[in-house]
Amino acid sequence: MSTRPLNTALVGDYPPRRCGIATFTRSLRNALVQVRPDWKGGVVSVSDSSTAEAYPPEVAFEIPEEDSNAYLRAADFLNVADTDVVSLQHEFGIFGGEAGAHVVPLLRKLRMPVVTTLHTVLQSPGEAQRRVLGEIAALSSRVVVMTHTGARILSDSLGVPAGKIHVIPHGIPDGPFVEPGVFKRRLGFEGRSIMLTFGLLSPGKGIEYAVRALPEIVRDVPDVLYVVLGATHPRLLRENGDQYRDGLVDLSRRLGVEEHVAFVNRYVDENELMDFIGAADVYVTPYLNACQIVSGTLAYCFGAGKAIVSTPYWHAEELLSDGRGELVPFRDENGLARKIADLFQNPDKREAMSRSAHALGREMTWERVADAYAGVFSEVGQRSPPARSPRAERISLKPLPRPCFAHLHRMSDGCGVFQHAKFGIPWFQHGYCTDDNARALLLFAQMPERLVEEESLDGIRSACAAFVHHAFQTEIRRFRNFMGFDRRWQEAHGSEDSHARAIWALGALVGRNPASPLRRWAAALFQIALPVTETFTSPRAWAFCLIGLHEYFRTLHGDVGAGRMRVLFRDRLREAYRQNASDDWPWPEDIVAYDNARLPQALILAGRFSDCPEALQMGLGSLRWLMDHQTGCGGEFQPVGSNGFWRRGARPALNDQQPVEAGAAVSACLEAYRATGDRSWEAEAERAFDWFLGRNSVRQPLYDPSTGGSFDGLHDNRVNRNQGAESLLSWLLALLEMRAHREASRES
Repeated sequence: MSTRPLNTALVGDYPPRRCGIATFTRSLRNALVQVRPDWKGGVVSVSDSSTAEAYPPEVAFEIPEEDSNAYLRAADFLNVADTDVVSLQHEFGIFGGEAGAHVVPLLRKLRMPVVTTLHTVLQSPGEAQRRVLGEIAALSSRVVVMTHTGARILSDSLGVPAGKIHVIPHGIPDGPFVEPGVFKRRLGFEGRSIMLTFGLLSPGKGIEYAVRALPEIVRDVPDVLYVVLGATHPRLLRENGDQYRDGLVDLSRRLGVEEHVAFVNRYVDENELMDFIGAADVYVTPYLNACQIVSGTLAYCFGAGKAIVSTPYWHAEELLSDGRGELVPFRDENGLARKIADLFQNPDKREAMSRSAHALGREMTWERVADAYAGVFSEVGQRSPPARSPRAERISLKPLPRPCFAHLHRMSDGCGVFQHAKFGIPWFQHGYCTDDNARALLLFAQMPERLVEEESLDGIRSACAAFVHHAFQTEIRRFRNFMGFDRRWQEAHGSEDSHARAIWALGALVGRNPASPLRRWAAALFQIALPVTETFTSPRAWAFCLIGLHEYFRTLHGDVGAGRMRVLFRDRLREAYRQNASDDWPWPEDIVAYDNARLPQALILAGRFSDCPEALQMGLGSLRWLMDHQTGCGGEFQPVGSNGFWRRGARPALNDQQPVEAGAAVSACLEAYRATGDRSWEAEAERAFDWFLGRNSVRQPLYDPSTGGSFDGLHDNRVNRNQGAESLLSWLLALLEMRAHREASRES
């Protein structure tokens, strides 16, 4: 592997912004300069209203936190600055937009690998947080967390591939073990037993519990002084003033311990901070929330060799295990008092704990941490960037293939479209089915009449229509599905889904081709075949019917009966979603099976055209979730495989990825784009379409230009080289839809 110096840009907060991530970014940059003298890279800093002072010279670009366009300008800046790798420091609160969503378009637009350090990992994020984190993880070549707990949550609960995750601890300054007396004299704390808490003040720090513990501690340790070091968090100060600090001061007075508390109300630089840490005998973190994956203050004090008493939030639980510190239940001032007093009264125990922490902390020095980061940067930066462009804000729009209908001719006869092929040859043994003949009619509905004539496809179109007509049984108003090559039907009636797909095709012939000779036939059969669908129980059948009704209403939007059915299916899908969905499973079923994107597509259409914002949001949210989880390590589209599907609580199957999934994703994402104008949906459609062209998990194209067909799917390391009708028609439908979308975009 080449070891050329990499131009690595750091993106995050940076001083003079006053927060822990700003300090972290600066410390990481300085350490990289020290351990890799040939290291090159600048800083792109996100600023808020508290960043009033000028940035130091290493900051090359500034992003005002709430200016969404500035994030795109920053991406342009990084793209033209010969940047090899971007190191993103992520925490939900430092970027603008809902759950920090403004950073996602920046990542989509970048043309180089991204290594993201997650300073917050939530086990149960909200829907917006999960969506944003999913996007960031998908767009990142590597994800760094600072604890093994964080790695486990990312992999098990949030679905980030384990091979993508690196654990690198929070860095700390290096230095020898020094007794507190040296620093106490420097700060004027001589003769006092010092307990310390530091960091930006906010109610979640739980400092009131440490103050409430003081009366009991003072009884056993009369010379104790509790130093609370740090300014109030700037955002809290803007919104509520200094109410929290004032409340702590008032509490200490009411408890009669005001002489034993020192509130140092300022933001100190690192040199002064290390003096305060050095002066501490016991460090206290009485935080209130278990879900804190990393604490820079904890790491600094542990590495400096401090005896620590903490509540058991995730980072503390991991770092202080095996007797390396003392853990106390949340909101337990009596427990805090006992543990802190015990450490003051047992100096040998305190010193042993301190020296053990200091020795282990040598593995966490900034030098070690920077070296680990540099290794990750080299790993991703020396390679060609993974297939990132599919997740970029605008895909590189290479020319689309010209539609080729040779395989459609090959796969058809006077009865209709054959169901399966052996390689590129029709497989007569499996006969025909209504599903595929309906798909072919959908294709013809999308196709300009001139193209039907140019490609001599009218005979196939008529045969497909005749097949669907013959499949319908007037007595029971149901379509049969499977017919053998001997022209004998193989069942009394077909599935609900095949019936609904026929409804969809008929609706498209009515709505898209007013001049078509088949339109009157399609409308009549649509009217007869629709009512029975009211008895259907399959959510996919409801979705197919909804999409078909939308097509029908392109021209016959006054049909009262059809309008009632559209409301019926919309409400059934909404109710299925309400009954089944949760924050981590926003889906109307307990399984993600086949033709999956059609479910959110139907909700989006129903929401748009029946004045139902709830259905629209359900559709957009479930589609975003589905596309996020159908993303491989390199950003490529990776649909749920048909070899097991994806059951709730299990992992999605990866083998036997099917063309029908890519085609459905193209349609649904373009519908989401039309509903919202959000260009990211356009990019998602391109990403799904590129699956056919080789941007997939095995890096092999599904489209076969020698036949005009599509291979039947992807196994774990190869394509399935059969070229059946479903695959062919999924490819052609997606291709025509992409061509139509690009043409409409050029015209607009």
